Amino acid sequence: MNKTYTIKEVAEHFSLPISTIRYYDKKGLLPFVSKNSSGYREFTESDLSMIYTICCLKNTGMQIREIKKYIELCMVGPQTINARLDILSRHKTQVLARQIQLEESLKEVNNKIERYSSPQANRIIEQQIKLTKRQKLSSNLEDKFKHL
Repeated sequence: MNKTYTIKEVAEHFSLPISTIRYYDKKGLLPFVSKNSSGYREFTESDLSMIYTICCLKNTGMQIREIKKYIELCMVGPQTINARLDILSRHKTQVLARQIQLEESLKEVNNKIERYSSPQANRIIEQQIKLTKRQKLSSNLEDKFKHL
């Protein structure tokens, strides 16, 4: 007999609150999960694999309704492979675009850390403030750095 897992064990395995797993079930993301004779959910290794996919899709920004659509297609069988491939390909494109944005943002964060870690940090910041003040003055805009 294959091992089954309780909702608590699954929650611990994926570092999720039990309420999240119940929420996923309520939203129709876990139609593959069976209940035992007492009415409790019992999860198999195959279920864990599907939940891992759900977590990956959620963690990469896929909306619940899209995940549900994907899971529904999985439940139909191999005739939906092309539709599943389409969903995942579109999602991958979106994830890669966000990854590029994150990399650009991380560069800026690293630039700021490098600047603030520099022995000349005070001088650099003072020069930036002076430049900002000149730009505001030349554009007849209020100087928000008056206190400096």
